[in-house]
Amino acid sequence: MKLHRRELVKAGMSLGAGLALAGGRSLRAQTVDVAPTHFDDGTVRSLAQALAGRSYHAPPKDLPDSLAHMTFDQFSSIQFNPEKTLWGQDHLAFDVQFFPRGYLYKQQVDVFEVENGAAHPITCTADTFSSRDSSLNISAGEGFSGLRIRYALNRPDVMEECAVFLGASYFRAVAKGQNYGLSARGFAKDTGTPTGEEFPVFRAFWLEKPATGSQSLVLHALMDSPSLTGAFRFTIRPGETTLFDVQSTFFPRVDISAGGIAPLTGMYYFDANDRVHVNDWRPAAHDSEALQIWTGAGQNIYRPLTNPTDLQLSSFSDAGPYGYGLMQRKRSFHDYEDLALHYERRPSLWVEPVGNWGRGSVNLVEIPTPSEVNDNIVSFWRPQSPMKAGQSYNFTYRMYWGWDTPWPTHLARIHDTRVGAVTDHPDRVQFVLDFDGEPFRTLSDPASYHLVAQTSTGSIGAITLMPNPDINGIRAFFQLTPGEAKLCELQVQLANMQGPVSETWLYRWTP
Repeated sequence: MKLHRRELVKAGMSLGAGLALAGGRSLRAQTVDVAPTHFDDGTVRSLAQALAGRSYHAPPKDLPDSLAHMTFDQFSSIQFNPEKTLWGQDHLAFDVQFFPRGYLYKQQVDVFEVENGAAHPITCTADTFSSRDSSLNISAGEGFSGLRIRYALNRPDVMEECAVFLGASYFRAVAKGQNYGLSARGFAKDTGTPTGEEFPVFRAFWLEKPATGSQSLVLHALMDSPSLTGAFRFTIRPGETTLFDVQSTFFPRVDISAGGIAPLTGMYYFDANDRVHVNDWRPAAHDSEALQIWTGAGQNIYRPLTNPTDLQLSSFSDAGPYGYGLMQRKRSFHDYEDLALHYERRPSLWVEPVGNWGRGSVNLVEIPTPSEVNDNIVSFWRPQSPMKAGQSYNFTYRMYWGWDTPWPTHLARIHDTRVGAVTDHPDRVQFVLDFDGEPFRTLSDPASYHLVAQTSTGSIGAITLMPNPDINGIRAFFQLTPGEAKLCELQVQLANMQGPVSETWLYRWTP
């Protein structure tokens, strides 16, 4: 599975015949004369449950050839009419704009505004979109493919994007001062498996009109696929850290053993730990540098990402995790030296379960990529028990789009991971780990610490610690001798006489 960073998704489905709401009425976003229909927090859940009880039918995705076959640049050139901005003249903290259908986004997404308990369809008219390219033949009847939410995130007088829902069940967001990077999804099915991945889609959205002065926005989404349906309620609060409170319910049509809850999708091309096959002038290029997990047993795991030669699947079993996320810790321009892409401004994304999710695993999929245009990293929670057809499953969680994890730690943290050759011993691999953080504020003498290091195969030796005054921390050196092994699982912690003082560094080495 490879996802082009411009594409986000390779397939979508349109709404077709519309959605039956409470009371048996049908609403379609393109039907102008539909009367307002009652809406409450149970409406989308009822829709999803009813939809799961019927056979799946993929609606048509027909579009004029000029729209269906447009290029990315043509799609990007289509302009939304700012006069059509939802709540644009209401002086609220939020407003909403929409994306046209076309290019890879052929799916029609129905959109409704909810006000005073009534749902009103939002229509696409002849003047909603425009383009200087007359060959595109933009008309009023093609509808929407997604939406962007705007908020005065960085300046009180400027409305700008803080979140986008576009393509399958993908969405992304930023915090103050950030650029877009990794994405999230509603559900992941069969990710990284030989059977091929299924991409559920958001078929419709309901936007609750916020009260004057409210700094949160509620958005509901209906998800559908051949294997399951789902109902989502997002409460979005932009800021220094942008929060998404997510309530989700899934209704499987079939038994699902390889499902993924709260999936995160990003890109890792190279860094100092993994650039053997990369010839690039920059120090690094990635949306995220590591998977981080706070386990139910209280262990803090830091797993640097790689761009492997072959697809890699990792699973971290747990019971009731406190959270996990794809993290971007390097925050200096000089970590990347990219004037255009500014990877140092990409958000980290942390998922915090609300309530106990029970037994399962945090899964990580690392897919080989020859460039930075592919989304090649996926992480998600997989319940231990398969999801059964005809049942319902609830998962509530909070997402933190920001600069770091939302919780402080007294542990030393991994500042950097570097991997290279050992000049005099070609059969060995050199590892260099930098630790920084709270333990070194009062004591950074390497003689007070030792490294606890182990490997699943091969052997570890040549361990050395020295101070790193540049980060007020400790630099650790060690060498791996893999022997004939083609895969070594490494685990390292920094410790003193009282025990471990750092998070647990995990790493999968492959040739």
